[in-house]
Amino acid sequence: MPLNPKIEQMLEMVAKAKRPAYHDLTPQQARASYEKSAPILEIASAPMYGVEEVAVPARDGASIRARLYYPVEPGWAELAPALVYFHGGGFTVGSVDTHDALCRMFARDGQCVVLSVDYRLAPEHKFPTAVNDAFDALMWLHANAAVYGIDPDRLAVGGDSAGGTLATVCAVLARDAGIRLALQLLIYPGTTGHQQTASHARLADGFLLSGETIQWFFEQYIRDAADRHDWRFAPLDGHAGDERPDGSRSAPDFHGVAPAWIATAEYDPLSDEGAAYADKLRAAGNVVTLKCYAGMIHEFFKMGGFVPDVAEAHADAASALRHAFGVD
Repeated sequence: MPLNPKIEQMLEMVAKAKRPAYHDLTPQQARASYEKSAPILEIASAPMYGVEEVAVPARDGASIRARLYYPVEPGWAELAPALVYFHGGGFTVGSVDTHDALCRMFARDGQCVVLSVDYRLAPEHKFPTAVNDAFDALMWLHANAAVYGIDPDRLAVGGDSAGGTLATVCAVLARDAGIRLALQLLIYPGTTGHQQTASHARLADGFLLSGETIQWFFEQYIRDAADRHDWRFAPLDGHAGDERPDGSRSAPDFHGVAPAWIATAEYDPLSDEGAAYADKLRAAGNVVTLKCYAGMIHEFFKMGGFVPDVAEAHADAASALRHAFGVD
């Protein structure tokens, strides 16, 4: 299908604005640019019963900022399900603030509490810090769920782009830790350490997320070339079992992980790797729903205030959460 007309209009506006690409900025400048632009196309912020800032202890003694969203008053007689959400941004930009409106939508329409995690960013914090922070946050919420009115047996993980990568890894680690997650909600997740798919070649320029920017994000995050083969950075790559001499790890067995709902976009360089990851999960016997949204580009989930058709994807994601949590 052709590009969605509103997406095409937005891309034309971006081209006319001639703003520097992220890969032409320092990481600090890129963060500031993303923080400034993130709310422009967003949906209106949904009102919440309560929003609480919390500090999550990390394994290295650091404190991870996180934000809890309560769409309704906690019912202590019946604990609520919760989504642990990881924002996108190439492991280098983004925050709980840039994804505030999206998390509010998930809380309201998914009828669940949302914990949005401000994992530490690269290049100050290289791989695997973001992975460790993400899983530490999930484990913390599981251990302290009742304190916050949350049901530890009805947890999901989710994220967009790099946050989707973190969610995929947390789903595997949760299985290994004996935590049964209700869902992994993966929105155009990055799953490979190399840009070798047909969609990367076909859509490398002109569709907001360029091949150069992807490569720049990777360079900020990974320590060296070996990290590209570590399943915690590239869950699609590798095979089960081996740990390499350099300490990196190839992909484990993916059997028995949480059911997955995966959204890709037709004009996203990451679309093929999202579909391939869905195939990998299915081949391991897992339940997977994959939907490619026609005419859309990377980051479209955060464009609902300008692109009315994004509402369909929001509704689909929220429905997947409600169904997984048994609140449909």
